[in-house]
Amino acid sequence: MHRPATPRYPLILVPGLLGFVRLLGYSYWFGIIRALRREGAQVTAVLVSPINATQVRGEQLLERIAEVMRETGAPRVHLIGHSQGALTARYAAALRPDWVASVTSVAGPNHGSELADFLARKAPLDSWRGRLLGALLRGLARCMGWLETGYRGPRLPVDVAAAEGSLTSEGVAAFNARFPQGLPETWGGEGAAEVNGVRYYSWSGTLQPGLTDCGGNRFDGPNRACRLFARTFQREAGQCDGMVGRYSSHLGTVIGDDFPLDHFDIVNQSFGLVGKGADPVGLFVAHARRLYEAGL
Repeated sequence: MHRPATPRYPLILVPGLLGFVRLLGYSYWFGIIRALRREGAQVTAVLVSPINATQVRGEQLLERIAEVMRETGAPRVHLIGHSQGALTARYAAALRPDWVASVTSVAGPNHGSELADFLARKAPLDSWRGRLLGALLRGLARCMGWLETGYRGPRLPVDVAAAEGSLTSEGVAAFNARFPQGLPETWGGEGAAEVNGVRYYSWSGTLQPGLTDCGGNRFDGPNRACRLFARTFQREAGQCDGMVGRYSSHLGTVIGDDFPLDHFDIVNQSFGLVGKGADPVGLFVAHARRLYEAGL
């Protein structure tokens, strides 16, 4: 008989760059929220600025956490952040550890993204390429705002330069100097499992020929984009998900860093079109059970 494993505290899902809750009903966390709720978990997907500095997004997240705590009566929450959402969650936990039971980084650029470094070199914001890229991103964020059906709050600010500065290796190094909780002391290692009463976890994926380019990914445009983006990686060449490096993603207890999932597959995007044998939804369900078994 299936035994639901319900964490004590609500789960808050925090999206990454260009994140959303639902676009015309399509969930950023496709199939994941439903699966977690079947386990009995209380789950809330929140929206923060789709393009902005991690600190700005983090302050917005603190407001969302306070709202969830008021609505549910829970004394603490679990934060699960994808991509820049992991940095956003780390910021909130560092400022209010009394509100946060755990932070889980899902493909988080916890040591920066080599893709962001490449764009900063090849398309600096004061160049024509940078201005064009900035205009495209701002336009995309505005269109997504029009299509957003899961958020009914005030319009959130967009700042392309601040977002870029938050995702480069240099920008994340400065962030890490202020907020080191859960970071490994050695490259590729694990960080402290618990800091200031907050548990830290992470998992991520890598592009794997024969797995991540097969299955549903044969029809998945974002997977093709990830394979193109992966060519910009040097330090972690061949060891990335297309946007974040395998070892750059480490935080706290590393659940796994080489799941056959690209940067979008890991949150089951593109309507669940994932590579051969991949089960991103199962990772989230297993993690809810992990939190339950830890008494959280």
